[in-house]
Amino acid sequence: MRIVKFLALGAFFAIFLVSAGAPALAANPKLMKPSALNEKAPETYKAKFATSKGDFVVEVTRAWAPNGADRFYNLVKNGYYDQARFFRVISGFMVQFGINGDPAVNQVWRESRIPDDPVTQSNKRGYVTFATAGPGTRTTQVFINYNDRNAMLDGQGFAPFGMVTEGMEVVDHLYADYGEGAPQGRGPDQGRSQTEGNAYLAKTFPNLDYIKTATIMKAEPKPAAAAPKSGAAPPSK
Repeated sequence: MRIVKFLALGAFFAIFLVSAGAPALAANPKLMKPSALNEKAPETYKAKFATSKGDFVVEVTRAWAPNGADRFYNLVKNGYYDQARFFRVISGFMVQFGINGDPAVNQVWRESRIPDDPVTQSNKRGYVTFATAGPGTRTTQVFINYNDRNAMLDGQGFAPFGMVTEGMEVVDHLYADYGEGAPQGRGPDQGRSQTEGNAYLAKTFPNLDYIKTATIMKAEPKPAAAAPKSGAAPPSK
């Protein structure tokens, strides 16, 4: 297991990326070929998450972290996050998700890594960032920051690619009573989450909130330029 540790709010927490085990049948065939899901994302886009607690919207700015923005776009567009649990919710720190409910999907994505992005934004409240276990290890797991004090993560290579622009109150109220994951806490074990998927999470941690669907929102049309008023002089130097 590869673990990145850091000091947060007076205690040690970790953002994990863990290996998966034997595959099972996948619900979505497109997700079984990670290398084919490499579409370049728009320069800005919004992703809507309909969850068991309510809806929230993530607005992504590709210039902040192009590799992360592209990966997130392809995952959302192809249904990767649908039915995924918010498996690690640490009050005052962050909420983490991105383990698929199907063990077969986890198996093929665990080594589908993306290059690192430079950190251009700070890990402030509401900012969305890929989890990492060190250089060159980002795959599918992301987290949403709960606190501006998470800016301490900036120097450790955690590069935000977007931010929650609607529904942060929903994110604030995601079920957090399980706390830190095993073995540090009594929350879900990431290894079992990967190898057993939602069958394990739904049975053992039934109160976890989850993503019903995650979708790319249609781009809002740009407003037409207003026609000059009659008799108005054109702009001039």
